[in-house]
Amino acid sequence: MKRVMFVCKKNSARSQMAEGLPNPSEAGKIAVTSSGLEASQVRPEAIATMAEIGIDISDQTSKALSEF
Repeated sequence: MKRVMFVCKKNSARSQMAEGLPNPSEAGKIAVTSSGLEASQVRPEAIATMAEIGIDISDQTSKALSEF
């Protein structure tokens, strides 16, 4: 299985959105996560933007890179 991590500064928007984008048909072939140099919280604007294209990231949490 391939693993991908999207990293940004606070893991609150762009990396969270990227984490939510992989195609469900890739399940079992790729594991995607995101993190930030520091953890914060997922921005409501990111959740709303992804919802507009039918992707629910509301259960994702902000994670610090040091957790990995």
